[in-house]
Order: sequence, then structure tokens, then C-alpha cells
Amino acid sequence: MIPFNKPGLSGGELNNIAEAISNGHAATGGPFTKQCSDFLNDVHHSADALLTTSGTDALEMAAMLLGLGSGDVVILPSFTFTSTATAFAREGAKLRFCDIDPVTLGMDPNHVKASLSPEVKAIVTVHYAGVPSNIDELVEIAENAGIPLVEDNAHGFFATHNGQPLGTFGRMSTLSFHETKNFHCGEGGALILNDESDVDRAHILLDKGTNRRQFLNGSVDKYTWQGLGSSFGLSDLLAGFLFAQFEHANEIRSQRRTVAETYQRLLEPQAAELGIGLLSLPSSATAADHMYYVILPDAAKRSSVISKMREASSHPTFHYVPLHTAPGAQALADRFQDCPVTDDISARLLRLPFYNALTETEIGTVVDVFVDAVKGSGNE
Repeated sequence: MIPFNKPGLSGGELNNIAEAISNGHAATGGPFTKQCSDFLNDVHHSADALLTTSGTDALEMAAMLLGLGSGDVVILPSFTFTSTATAFAREGAKLRFCDIDPVTLGMDPNHVKASLSPEVKAIVTVHYAGVPSNIDELVEIAENAGIPLVEDNAHGFFATHNGQPLGTFGRMSTLSFHETKNFHCGEGGALILNDESDVDRAHILLDKGTNRRQFLNGSVDKYTWQGLGSSFGLSDLLAGFLFAQFEHANEIRSQRRTVAETYQRLLEPQAAELGIGLLSLPSSATAADHMYYVILPDAAKRSSVISKMREASSHPTFHYVPLHTAPGAQALADRFQDCPVTDDISARLLRLPFYNALTETEIGTVVDVFVDAVKGSGNE
């Protein structure tokens, strides 16, 4: 059986966890937390990087930093995970869902422009599959409107656009270190701050609403409650687990690049005959290699292919159900907007098994099973 995902291990995770225990600092803010933060700052050239217990927590911190409230509106894609939406709705903002373009599967800049109004206080973009989400156009739109751009970069760690890391184009960005991601600690995340003016307040949010960071660096003689915050910080035990993977970043990236290239090499010559679309990376980009997806001709074909592949012990899966059609949108969206490309793509997209240890032989098996399923599935 070839599963959809198998969390990768570098081999040093248990040693780092044992070291975190022996350090006597298992909570957030320990030595491994700092090493992970330094690593992320080096990758992003950021003002700061704060480790969080999840990508969802990182998004919730981003929403709090923006100072959103009742009457405000946030523009975001309908084709995303619920965390992208709920983080901003929790602050009282209404959601305005936008369509995606069929190539990058990122937000359609023209739909974003058409969705602007005085109530819009932020734009949140998602780099789906680590493909840059029309980021140049979105940066220009946000700057012209005088509103911040936030990048949900859960899929795009280490991906670049014109040599610049994804996650560094907006005011801030978020990462996920969930077990399904390229680098993981079971469950974790990070908030990447690109504006120095956000750093102090972000640490207050991270430290449960206190100015503990100022106390630790000696700028105040005691720390006190300053305002809202929560227990967002990642345990140093999990930071140690994560740092073991950061120490092997080049190896992990190489493994995943090989998986993506093998899928592309095997499927590209057959794509036209099969009537399928393949993940497309712009020439300006370097890949994150978070996933490999294909676009089937129609929804019925996808359902049949998933069923037949699972019967053959290869486990693909679909992805997001459009948020604008979900029950949550009834209460949290400020108005209904048609997103026809999202509706179409979400019904036809299929993700193939993808993980670090997936061998060329296993990929060949997945491709053979997939091709047989497409050719034999029909539209039953």
C-alpha cells in the first residue's frame, strides 16, 4: 500500500528532544526555539520569525497584528483551508472570497481589484502548492489601496519568485510545520515578520499579552500585562524535533525535488492523451515541492479514479471544498461572490501520493495505477 503521506524523519529528532529535556527548558523560548527562529530569519531575511503551535495560530497572530474589527473586510481566496478564513473572522472581520486563476491556482488579481471597497482592510493570498500566487500584481494592488498583504505560505517554504523567497512580499507571512508539510514537528507553525514595527507587539501576543521579551533583554525591570495575547509559542521539545529537519534541509529538499521531477517526467508525455492538466511552475519560480497534483477532465472522472486507485492500494486524495459554498460562509462572508474557476478546479484536482521517502519504483507504480484508472474509468 502506498499512502498519500508519510511524515519524513531526518534521524536526529529523538536526540534533539532528549537534549531539550536535559537542557531543563522544555517550554517555548528555549535554545532550539532560538535556533529555529534564526534559521527562518536567515531564509527569509526577515525582521523576526516567531515559532507557533500551528500554522493556524500563526494566522491568528497575523490577524491580531492587523488590528481588525467589526465592519472590516478581508479579501482572500475561496480555494484554501479553513484556517486562512477563520483566523481573520475571529477578529470580527467579514470575509470576501475571491476566485483563482486556472494556472497558478492563486487569487485572480482582476477579481481582487473588482472586490476592493473602503471596508477592505487586508488582502490574504495563498501560494497554493508553493506556486507564486500572481504575487507581483497582488503587491501592487495592496500598495495602491494602502492596505497590508498577508501571505499564507503553508505550502511554499523555500520556494522563490524571481529569486525572492515566498513569504517576504507582504507585511507578514505564515508557515505550517504540520506532519503533512515538507518540514514538520507533528504540529507547528511560524509567523514571519517583514516589518520591524510589528516585532514588539507580536512578541506581546506570543507572550500571553505581556512584555516578557523586554524584561528578558533588560529594557524593563519586570514584565507586566500589556493587552491581548495567548499561549501561541511552540514547545522547545517540538522545536528540537523541527530543528533536526532544518539541519538536513538540503537533503530533504533534494528528496522532494526528485519525487516531483519523477512524476513530471513520467506523466508529461501522456498528459495530452489522458486529457489531464499537470502542476505548472512559472519560469520565474523555484519550487517548494510540497505536492504533486493533476487536473482531471471532470468531477465524475476524478471520483472514479480515486476509487480505482485506492482499490489498487495507491492512495490519492482531493483537496479544498470551496469556502464560498460552505456553510461557514453564510455567517462569515460579507457578500456572495461567484468563483467559477474555484468551483471547477476544486472538483477536478487530484493530489498524488507525495512524501520524502517515496521511491522511483513506488512513483512508477502510482503512475501506472493512475494511468490505468484514467483510461478505464469512464464517467460512471
